[in-house]
Amino acid sequence: MTEQQAHPYPVHWEADVVLRDGGIAHIRPIGPDDAGRLVDFYEKVSDESKYYRFFAPYPRLSDRDVHRFTHHDYDDRVGLAATVGGEFIATVRYDRTDDDGRAVSGSGGSTSGTDGPGGTNGTGTRAEVAFLVQDAHQGRGVASALLEHIVAVARERGILHFTAEVLPANRKMVKVFTDAGFTQQRSFTDGVVHLDLDLEPTEESVQVMRAREHRAEARSVQRLLRPGSVAVIGTGRRPGGVGRTLLRNIVEGGFTGRVFAVNTSFADGTDIDGVPGHRSVREIGEPVDLAVIAVPADRVPEAVADCGAAGVQGLVVVAAGYSEAGEEGRARQRELVRQARGHGMRVIGPNAFGVLNTAAGVRLNASLSPGMPRSGRLGLFTQSGSIGIALLSGLHRRGAGPSSFVSAGNRADVSGNDLLQYWQDDPDTEAVLMYLESFGNPRKFTRLARRTAAAKPVVVVKGALHSGSVPAGHAVPDTRIPDSTVSALFRQAGVIRVDTVTELLDAGLFLALQPLPAGDRIAVLGNSESLGLLTYDAALTAGMRPAAPLDLTTAAGPEDFAAALAAALADPGSDAVVVTAIPRVGSEDAPDQESGDDPALAEALRATAAAAGGGKPVVVVHLALETMADRLGAPSDTPGTRIPAYSAPDRAVRTLAEAAAYASWRATAAEPGRIPEFDDIQEAAAADDVRRLLPPGAAPEGGLALGDADAATLLGRYGIQVRRALPAPDADSAVAAAARLGYPVALKTTAPHLRHRADLGGVRLDLADEGDLRRAYDELTARLGKPAELLPVVQAMAPRGVDTVIRAGVDPAAGAVLSFGLAGAPSELLGDTAHRLVPATDRDAAELVRSIKAAPILFGWRGAEPVDTDALEELLLRVSLLAADLPEVVAVDLEPVVVAARGLTVLGASVRLARPPARTDLGPRALSFF
Repeated sequence: MTEQQAHPYPVHWEADVVLRDGGIAHIRPIGPDDAGRLVDFYEKVSDESKYYRFFAPYPRLSDRDVHRFTHHDYDDRVGLAATVGGEFIATVRYDRTDDDGRAVSGSGGSTSGTDGPGGTNGTGTRAEVAFLVQDAHQGRGVASALLEHIVAVARERGILHFTAEVLPANRKMVKVFTDAGFTQQRSFTDGVVHLDLDLEPTEESVQVMRAREHRAEARSVQRLLRPGSVAVIGTGRRPGGVGRTLLRNIVEGGFTGRVFAVNTSFADGTDIDGVPGHRSVREIGEPVDLAVIAVPADRVPEAVADCGAAGVQGLVVVAAGYSEAGEEGRARQRELVRQARGHGMRVIGPNAFGVLNTAAGVRLNASLSPGMPRSGRLGLFTQSGSIGIALLSGLHRRGAGPSSFVSAGNRADVSGNDLLQYWQDDPDTEAVLMYLESFGNPRKFTRLARRTAAAKPVVVVKGALHSGSVPAGHAVPDTRIPDSTVSALFRQAGVIRVDTVTELLDAGLFLALQPLPAGDRIAVLGNSESLGLLTYDAALTAGMRPAAPLDLTTAAGPEDFAAALAAALADPGSDAVVVTAIPRVGSEDAPDQESGDDPALAEALRATAAAAGGGKPVVVVHLALETMADRLGAPSDTPGTRIPAYSAPDRAVRTLAEAAAYASWRATAAEPGRIPEFDDIQEAAAADDVRRLLPPGAAPEGGLALGDADAATLLGRYGIQVRRALPAPDADSAVAAAARLGYPVALKTTAPHLRHRADLGGVRLDLADEGDLRRAYDELTARLGKPAELLPVVQAMAPRGVDTVIRAGVDPAAGAVLSFGLAGAPSELLGDTAHRLVPATDRDAAELVRSIKAAPILFGWRGAEPVDTDALEELLLRVSLLAADLPEVVAVDLEPVVVAARGLTVLGASVRLARPPARTDLGPRALSFF
């Protein structure tokens, strides 16, 4: 191999990664311009680490070493560096070898430093790998992150195995390899540990990677929400202004750490309301964990550089003028993230409203919210400052508050995914509320939300549903995920989806104050018959099972309510209780009806709920009792359970229905089902078919639609049999086809504009003999057009049943999605289609069949014979496996699938192949960069 690079600089190998301690490192290929950085890096490595790397004292690198370690062909020889602030903190290198361990590249590359001449064929599938980590950065997970990335690079270049030689005393490096989760072999010869890693990802290696990702990203958010010190950059000398407001909010909120004000125009010894002022963060002279940047956008780079030089751990950027301001602002935003990550810092914002943490040991209000909210158990994330204000205000009015709050603005770096990583393990957070306007990585969100929802509720409002546009400032990959698909993915992940901010608050208040219901049975009691009936009807509409309302009459007093509530809570036939209340009438101790209050009733309800042990949720629906509602939910010294109250029956029962559905999902989440294995699937043969039909570099734009024969063959590899259809270009051909297939037959057009359109007369069924067939052929062509236009086919009749449709398609952001519905109007006109992510489990398939509104038709509606749903679920699973195993299969359409009482028949099928879109949820850990 000559000095000329075999490949151009692979910019796609660059990545920002979060390390174990929450800091950021940039990983990139090493090139010839890095000679000086490599020498500086090596000088900072201890003699012991150098000995571990080269198996001998190696105090300095020779010119030959420097040349060898910085000149790569990015194929047989590859080096990656982890950098912070532009300087190397760790390196990794591989050299391709043959099966005997000899380097196939001219420059060689033994981990022990004994370079051999090697060959030049570059065809080996093995490579020798070696790491070197600066001592000051050991223990941060740098080597583990580099291993993930060098493995991805090696696999891209056709390398299937890594070999490594490690001294036994170098236990940290041995652990890096053994903990990675790859299949490996280990031996000990001549005082050296020999390791051989199979680079094929395993379930264990993926889980190891995701567990590391979880811990690192959670830690990076913790550094932002639990700082020991905060500096506000851009604090004005006079009251007013954004910087001064932020400083005041931090101080008045009771922040428990150190606070500093920074402004380049401050004089020595400046004091701002008791807070020491400095001209720069570097002049502070002590560690600063979090910097809040409130200077104009054109001065932010200077502030970020100052923070990076001072070792600041994270930034909140409230400055505007970024992606929301157009292309120039978008470029400024990308540079902000690049600059901050280059210094190892994460960014909330820009254009952020700020962050809050109400924990007693923190008390941080680094936001534009004028007051510190009550301490609560809800984690709040929003991409909109105005929505953030509304959420905080709504919780405050109803006696609740957040554990922590992040309003991320343009969310150029820290996103809702990062907060899910943090809140999953945060002991101060019992439920998560999120307002999302866009998705940066839907697959990752679904995975993280499912994991979080298994432990605590996740409630989401998804904004920007119908415009098809991303809000200004939100730089995300282009995707058009239908809203119905978003809802289905949320449901599969256990996410509680609501439509409005009011519903988000309703759900949050309930989850913060009450246990989850064990089922969908509701007891309704109160002092208004009409309000009770409205609640009963609303419960039925929400899919709950309410008992007949118990009317206590308008004269009922607190003791009557308490007795009825106690009985309902003790009744094993109910899972939740709805108390309806209006101002009392005819009771001697009734409060003034104009007051909107009934303190005795509120105390009785709270005390009764508490006495019952809190195992069953209670909600109150009230009219004209707003003050009493505040008493029910307000924290106080009064003993008793806090009870959420709602001013309308539909709000209360909708919240209960959402909680019951989530509780049901959570009860089954521990056993999510299994992905079955079918003995008759020919995965290897199917992969060969795909390679033959879609050779590399030959895929047409938009993919390749397979012909009927190729589609049937590929589907048949997965046990999906498509009923044969024979072309009928004329009547005689139709008769001949029918003779081969056997009567009765169907005559169908296959022209795209008439396909599956029985309503237009393009399908004739139950043709019993030649006479019927010829008449149908003549009628069809006379009415709809010439045979060349209609493309008619003849097909043997299938047993009678219900026509359904099964599809699998790939969205670039969401991934492969399996869909099911009834064929025709229910799915096409009414949108009655269910969706699940691929690969689907047996439980997913069962839920798909049962979750469409028209599902009763499959189960014997109006006395009809139920169809074979077991066969239908098996077909769904086979399609799911096909889509999961063969990413080049970007679309499968089975329509119609006639499901009979016993068995089913696939009458029509189409398959489209294309190069699969890049996956954003597989491969090495890397922060998104849009």
